[in-house]
Amino acid sequence: MTASAFVTFAVFGSFWGVWGASVPRVQHQAGISDGQLGFALLFVGAGALPAMLLAGRALDRWGLQVAALLIGALGVVGAGMALTAVNLANLCVGLALVGATSGAADVAENAVAGRAEKIAGRPIITRAHGFFSSLVVLASLATGLASAASLPLAVPFIAVAVLALVAGASLLKTLPVGVAAQGHERVAGSGSAPFARPEMVPFLLIGVLGALAFASENAHQSWSAVFAQDELHSGAGLSAVAPAVFAGTVAITRFATSGLAPVHARTVLLAGALAAAAGAALIAAAPTLVIAGLGLAVAAAGTAVLFPTLVGVVSRNVDESRRGRATSVVTTVSYLGFLLGPVYVGLWADALGLRGAMLAVAALAVGLFVLAPALLRLSGLGDPGRRSDGRSDEAAGGRDPGDRNRSDGRPAPTCGDAPGSTRRTGRGSLLIRSATGCLDSHRRRPGSERAF
Repeated sequence: MTASAFVTFAVFGSFWGVWGASVPRVQHQAGISDGQLGFALLFVGAGALPAMLLAGRALDRWGLQVAALLIGALGVVGAGMALTAVNLANLCVGLALVGATSGAADVAENAVAGRAEKIAGRPIITRAHGFFSSLVVLASLATGLASAASLPLAVPFIAVAVLALVAGASLLKTLPVGVAAQGHERVAGSGSAPFARPEMVPFLLIGVLGALAFASENAHQSWSAVFAQDELHSGAGLSAVAPAVFAGTVAITRFATSGLAPVHARTVLLAGALAAAAGAALIAAAPTLVIAGLGLAVAAAGTAVLFPTLVGVVSRNVDESRRGRATSVVTTVSYLGFLLGPVYVGLWADALGLRGAMLAVAALAVGLFVLAPALLRLSGLGDPGRRSDGRSDEAAGGRDPGDRNRSDGRPAPTCGDAPGSTRRTGRGSLLIRSATGCLDSHRRRPGSERAF
């Protein structure tokens, strides 16, 4: 499962690295203006948002092997877009399909990584996101070399398609068949459990934090080169280095922090938010390109840990029968921040200039720092380092509640009850089912219950 998670993120990063470096050539091939390109890019989000929600249902109904199909489809759709984008209409259709397959694949890969982390009992999600960032950088550089060699636009996309199909075929063999149950069993052909609206609230709250994190991250990724050129008067060549500095720092930070135990999740979130705010403020005040680059690196290090940590919080506290939909809710709400982040900067830049806009980006990170403890508590996941049974992941050895025995040797209760239901399990033990998993309140002291 761990290798499968890394493969999905690597392919996903390869595609977006190729796309990012190919945008000018796609625009030239389609023969469209900057305004028309901006209009066409809206179709990426239009395709992604509904597909992300549907992907969660598909994962819960048919299992994680859906991820293999989506990764392969992303490569094929990307190559098709590159081959057919010869006018505005074709490009819009192609980008809508790219957005749909990419959004669905994004949900699927995070579900795979979450499942792998829960099984392994050690951090996987942050390292998987590190593979994504690394491949974005490497694929961008490789695409630049292909462009310099005057290779056709479609060549890098076809290469990624081949890689995606090979990876998809491999994932079909390695990912578990059917829907995973709470105790790690696989239930072939089982339907997904109902997911009532109140049960979505915890994941919506986590998604709000993810939206703030993604808005800050994409604001820097999209505007750092513009800031360097317009405010610091650097040349086009030096300005282009800014996004690479950001992406490279994100990758390094994710690998460096991937070994942190889940018990430190709250600290990581708050430290990351502070670093993101400090970096953005330093950029806003930077008198030289070197100082701006330092601020960008600090901001990148801060934002790098935010979304993977939030996904990890959800992963450790969600019932397996709902993992896909929980991941899709968090990822979809977070993606709204990704889409709106650059727009947010543009509006503030019009009002206050780019330096004022960077302070507005710092305010996003401050908002995340202030809101994180409250929203985590309201979500019922108030202690990100704790599992839904009250034990730390480290103490539990990464196993689900259904895998452990009680201290008196009796099997632990399972999560077979309906959401919100209760039942007696003997000797006064009461099993409570919630949106975030199971809680065995066996002879708890008054006031010791966790809020769900």
